[in-house]
Amino acid sequence: MSLFLIADDHPLYIEALRGLIGRLFPNAVIRDAEQIGVLYALVQAKPHADLLLLDLNMPGATGFDVLTRVLRMRPQLPVVIVSAHDDPLLMRRAIDHGAMGFIPKSANADTIGRALRHVLNGGAWLPFDDGKAGRACPEDRQLAARLCELTPQQYRVLRMVGAGLLNKQIAHELNVAEATVKTHMTAVMRKLCVSNRTQAVLIAKRLGLTDWA
Repeated sequence: MSLFLIADDHPLYIEALRGLIGRLFPNAVIRDAEQIGVLYALVQAKPHADLLLLDLNMPGATGFDVLTRVLRMRPQLPVVIVSAHDDPLLMRRAIDHGAMGFIPKSANADTIGRALRHVLNGGAWLPFDDGKAGRACPEDRQLAARLCELTPQQYRVLRMVGAGLLNKQIAHELNVAEATVKTHMTAVMRKLCVSNRTQAVLIAKRLGLTDWA
């Protein structure tokens, strides 16, 4: 019996996926989340889930931050991105950040079925294979791996730095001392293998971590 998780803020699309998964995998158990907070709780409560279908554009999501956090919580959980966008660069970056597949929302039922079966069998899936979209970018892959080493608080600090906040502002938002923020930044720079704040900001912007709210 397979356990599928669906994270999408469009109820009609969730219902469509539920119906399709139910036909493809008659014994499947399906749980869904329309909000990011509910998704995190669901991932935490279902450690043996077989696959997560994740919409990157849920309210409150920025770049690949939700994907990154989910994989920090459950590194072994296969995540397939479902998106209204079909940009090859976006697909490649999703794979670089740890996703096991990318399904455009325009895909038909047969395509979705092939993708789900392929990922469940341990493969990575993209809607096409032209030798470009599926090829991992070593630098992005390394950055994503380093990002996963950050603690939740260090990750928040990096997002705030990427959004342009100063240490004093970050300390106020997190209700901590400014010295604590500096300690977090030192740890962030060490884990990201950079030597100064500017380089950390550039990495945050590259990974789409420019919105902390």
